[in-house]
Amino acid sequence: MDTDTSLPPRGRRDAILQVLRASPQPRAIAGIADELGVHPNTVRFHLEALARAGRVEQVVGEAFGRGRPPVLYRASRRMDPSGPTNYRLLASILTGYVARHPDAAAVAADLGRSTSPGLVTTAPHGPSTRTQAVTELVDLLAELGFEPEPADGRRAREIRLRHCPFQNLAEEHGEVTCALHLGLMQGALRDLQAPVTVDRLEPFVEPDLCVAHLAPR
Repeated sequence: MDTDTSLPPRGRRDAILQVLRASPQPRAIAGIADELGVHPNTVRFHLEALARAGRVEQVVGEAFGRGRPPVLYRASRRMDPSGPTNYRLLASILTGYVARHPDAAAVAADLGRSTSPGLVTTAPHGPSTRTQAVTELVDLLAELGFEPEPADGRRAREIRLRHCPFQNLAEEHGEVTCALHLGLMQGALRDLQAPVTVDRLEPFVEPDLCVAHLAPR
């Protein structure tokens, strides 16, 4: 039974990590439990979770006498990939930098077009039809979080986007963010060898709607 009710699971795991980081040698479950004043099963449970997350490593200790060698644990020498992140700050810094360029929209659109090859997962064996290209583009926009409405690929003249996954940045640096999105769509259609392109993007024509206008290439 767990005798430590003073800490939430995250707090217990942090405490176990602190013990392992402070120790010059790998530690056994029993020793960690004694130091923290908790049941060994509690330590074992949290060590298994930490091991799955890559935060701790198992080490086989030296055997003394008969029996299997003990399993010891040490902290992994790496930062926590699941720890706090602040990509919004990074994105704001980068868009702010581009926004200071004399032709910020053109630069952002070019960045979008240059990024699109890594986003188009279906490599065409030849030129795509209009229907194929529009369908692929709508699927890509859905994956990116734009929530596009279904479009008739053969007769579509526009793609209606019901969400901007970068809305906060668009409100701060709309010229850059929207031009980047335009470039992404143009580059994706180019890489699909489509007979159609996106010639302009109308942002926030309604509070929950942006419209990408299609035109022959």
